[in-house]
Amino acid sequence: MADTDVIAAHELRFERLLDAPVDTVWRYLTDSELRGRWFMPGKTEPRAGGAFEMIFAHENLSDEAVATPERFAANAGKSWSERIVAIEPPHRLAFTWMGGEAGTVTIELTPDDDRTRLLLVHSGLRGPDDARSFGGGWTAHLAVLEARLAGRAVPNFWALHAESEAKVKAAMG
Repeated sequence: MADTDVIAAHELRFERLLDAPVDTVWRYLTDSELRGRWFMPGKTEPRAGGAFEMIFAHENLSDEAVATPERFAANAGKSWSERIVAIEPPHRLAFTWMGGEAGTVTIELTPDDDRTRLLLVHSGLRGPDDARSFGGGWTAHLAVLEARLAGRAVPNFWALHAESEAKVKAAMG
């Protein structure tokens, strides 16, 4: 977690300075193959109301062969679609989370010289359990995005995820 992260029962805020220009980061948000390297692959219908498909393919997030923890194993290969709430290429993407039941995720990209300032806000959470669960996930996925854009390896996504969950739980008290 970064010092700028805010973990609260009904909203998560993550800010990262990424080693890539805005157009490159945008492609990592909307291109299925690139999104699959740090989060989840899936087709993007680039319009408000369009589908934002997600495929749980976390086995592709580690550079080494790593087993999926038992509590996530049943999710492997599952796919679903969220809805794009707002899209302003290449600066803003907002989509529902769990069909809107668990809020909305908004990602804003701002140029910072040859880098990009990313702000991810997950609002409308149902309470502390969502904040802990999704906060750990976003922290881990954003760390993978940072590594991919900087050309660094991600040996074990699941170890990173466990560490991120522990940090979020500690931050919430």
